[in-house]
Amino acid sequence: MTTVRQERRVQPPVLALVGGLLLGVLTNLAQGVLPGAWNQLANSGAVWTVAAFCAGALLSRWGMVVSLVGGLCAECGLVLGYYGWAELGRDGMGDWSWPLVWLAMAFLAGPLFGAAGAWWRASGRRWQRVAGLAVLAGVFGQEGLHYALVLDYEAQAWVCGAVFALVPLLGRTWPERAITLPVAAVLAVLAHVVVGSALGGLSA
Repeated sequence: MTTVRQERRVQPPVLALVGGLLLGVLTNLAQGVLPGAWNQLANSGAVWTVAAFCAGALLSRWGMVVSLVGGLCAECGLVLGYYGWAELGRDGMGDWSWPLVWLAMAFLAGPLFGAAGAWWRASGRRWQRVAGLAVLAGVFGQEGLHYALVLDYEAQAWVCGAVFALVPLLGRTWPERAITLPVAAVLAVLAHVVVGSALGGLSA
């Protein structure tokens, strides 16, 4: 019986990894199809975090540890699928340092957004449900700020801004939704400063 239970806890993260691999390939393909600057959305860190968030939410029935591992597997799968297809199905990934950077970020973002998804779906505490949604909304807010202030991609910034505003509507009650938006705004600004500084250091 114990072995069966362990197998049931192992299978969901494996499925998250496979799903991440497929999504990674799809985002790589989409980047070659979307016109102009819109291909940035296929290579979007914010879009990628949705996979970990959904994995964490869907796997929350097995407990927080499984949600954390599922989020990690989903993000690692995305990186491996994206750059694997770039190497094997296209003209090569080029500089190997960026896949390693994104894989390192997956080890941070995967468990974080996996936990956020689990909190949003399964927690009985309002502050955890608010925090989970605010983290997801905040990353889209951060990316919208990056598009607007750094890359000058106005249309993409509006898209991210719309997602930022809509995510809090996933809250259970109107008070939760009202609280989530300002919390997400604070997280978006903080993330913009931190991520911008980190990427600036890597590019230097």
